[in-house]
Amino acid sequence: MTFEENLAKLEQLSNDIKRTDISLEDALKDFEEGIKLAKTLEVDLQKIEGKIQILMNQPVSAKESPSGRAVEPELDLFTAVNAETGSSGAPNQGLRQDS
Repeated sequence: MTFEENLAKLEQLSNDIKRTDISLEDALKDFEEGIKLAKTLEVDLQKIEGKIQILMNQPVSAKESPSGRAVEPELDLFTAVNAETGSSGAPNQGLRQDS
C-alpha cells in the first residue's frame, strides 16, 4: 500500500474507534492495526526525510545566463513563512485541511 493509502486507512480506523456503537473487542482490534500502521508510516516518513536531507545537502550547479555569467539558483522554496499559518512555504497541495 502507498503512504497515502496507509494514512487513509489509519484515519478510518481512528474514526471507527470513536464510534459509540463499536464493541470493545473491535475497538481493540482496530487500535492494534492502527498502531502497526502508525509505525509503518513513521518509518516511511523517516526514509522520505532522509532522502530530502540528501537532496538539500547536494551542491547545486549554477546555470549560465544568456550573457555567459553564472546565475545563482533560487533555493527559497522552504524559507518563506506564511503569516496566516506561521508555517514555512512548503507546498501543501493534496494535504487534508480540517476546518
